[in-house]
Amino acid sequence: MAGALKKTTGLVGLAVCETPHERLRILYTKILDVLEQIPKNAAYRKYTEQITNEKLAMVKALTFLVLTDPMAENELSLARKMMQWKPWEPLVEEPPANQWKWPI
Repeated sequence: MAGALKKTTGLVGLAVCETPHERLRILYTKILDVLEQIPKNAAYRKYTEQITNEKLAMVKALTFLVLTDPMAENELSLARKMMQWKPWEPLVEEPPANQWKWPI
């Protein structure tokens, strides 16, 4: 017998990844590449970069990894969308004076 293949993670909706180390390393590296295009003073870049670097360091330090991080793909997608939205740029026009007051 050549060895048993893992067929399920035991978690609904989460597929088995044959190479979780490689997959996470690639995803976290892609996230960091996208973040480098965002201005350094942007809060999203600052905090996401910190968290992603911590996660990448953990992946590199671990020798045995069972699951991938399902949020890594979502974070990569969000980082790419943030590049389009550019929330760090100034507002096009000033918001109304009472926009954030509740109740009015």
